[in-house]
Amino acid sequence: MKANYYIGVMSGTSLDGVDLALVDFATSQPTLKASHFVAMPNELRNDLFKLCSTGETTLQQLGELDHRLGKLYAEAINQFLVLNNLDAEQIEAIGCHGQTIWHSPRTTYPFTTQIGDANIIAAKTGITTIADLRRKDMAFGGQGAPLVPAFHQAVFFDPKFATVVLNIGGISNISVLMPNQPVIGYDTGVGNLLLDAWIGKHLNQSYDKNGDWAKTGKVNSELLRLLLDEPFFSQEPPKSTGRELFNLTWLEQKIVNFEKNHTACSPKDIQRTLVEFTVQSTVQELLRLNTQSLPCRLLVCGGGAKNPLIMQGFTELLPQWKVSTTTEYGLDLDYVEAVAFAWLAYQRIHNLPSNMPSVTGASKAVSLGVIYPK
Repeated sequence: MKANYYIGVMSGTSLDGVDLALVDFATSQPTLKASHFVAMPNELRNDLFKLCSTGETTLQQLGELDHRLGKLYAEAINQFLVLNNLDAEQIEAIGCHGQTIWHSPRTTYPFTTQIGDANIIAAKTGITTIADLRRKDMAFGGQGAPLVPAFHQAVFFDPKFATVVLNIGGISNISVLMPNQPVIGYDTGVGNLLLDAWIGKHLNQSYDKNGDWAKTGKVNSELLRLLLDEPFFSQEPPKSTGRELFNLTWLEQKIVNFEKNHTACSPKDIQRTLVEFTVQSTVQELLRLNTQSLPCRLLVCGGGAKNPLIMQGFTELLPQWKVSTTTEYGLDLDYVEAVAFAWLAYQRIHNLPSNMPSVTGASKAVSLGVIYPK
C-alpha cells in the first residue's frame, strides 16, 4: 500500500522545544512512523517566555520572533527528513500549530495568536504547510481550543468505556469520549507550567525530572486550597486558558496572600504542592463527569505523564478508574499532539471538518487551518 505521509509539528506552552511526528494516513487509522524532538534554543525560549508572560513587545520584536520560529520549524523539519531518508516530495503536507503567545477567548473581541511564519516553513522545506489552525473556529464563535478532541475521538474511542484522554503539557486539557454522547473537551487548568517556572526560579532547571525535587517536599493543604480557589475552576466548559492567567506572577501573588496568615512555605514544599494542584484540579473535573456507569479509563499523554508523582496521584484519587498512558494504547505519550496536528493537516487538505462544536462552542463544524502552498 502506498504511503500517505504528513508531518505534525507542535511546540507547546512549556516552551521546551519542537515535537515532530511523521504520520501515515494510508489506512483508516493514522500510524506514527517516526518522531523527533528539537530543543528550543535558549535565547529564543527566553524571548518567548518573556513575551508570553508579560504580553509586552514591540512590532519589530514580534515580527522577528515570528521569523525566528518559522526558521526553527523549517530547520527541524528538514533535519527530520534527513534522519528518516525522506524527500520533501514524499510528504503531502505539514500541520504546524505554531507557538501560542496569547489566547483570549472570553474578551469583548475574542482572539488567539500563534506565531511561526508558515510562509518560511513552506519555502524552506518545499512542502505545503497548514497553519493558523485556531482562528476559524473562533470566527464561528468557538474558543479555538482545544483542537485535539476530534483526533482523540478518531483514535481512542471505545463504546465499551467512558474514556478521558488527558494531555499534560504546560496546561492540562481533557477529551471526554462517551458512547451516545457528544464529545466534550476543555482545559482543566495547569499542567507542568508552574512546576517548570518554580524549579527554574529556585534551581535554575528547566523542569523537575521524575518529580525528584517535589519528592523531597510535602503538600501544604492550605496553600493548595488557595491555589484551587481560582474563578477559572468554577467556570463551565467550554473553557480554555494559558500562560496569560497561570504564570509565575500569579503563583507568587498566591504565596504572598498565603503568607499573610500562615508560616512561610519552603520552596520544595511549594513544588510538591504544585504537583498536587495539577492532580486535584484535573480530578475535580473528572469526578463531575457523567460516566453513564460505564467502566472508566484515563489515558494520559504529554510531559506530565512521565512524572510518577502525578500518575500516582491519579491512581490514588481515582480508584475506580483504569489509569494508564496513551503509549499503552499504541500512541507514544510524547507525540500525541504532534500526530494530532498532522491529522488536522490531513483534514484541511481534504476539506474535512476538524473542530468539534460540542468541544469549542463554535456554531458549526469547519475545516480548520490556512493552506500555505509550497
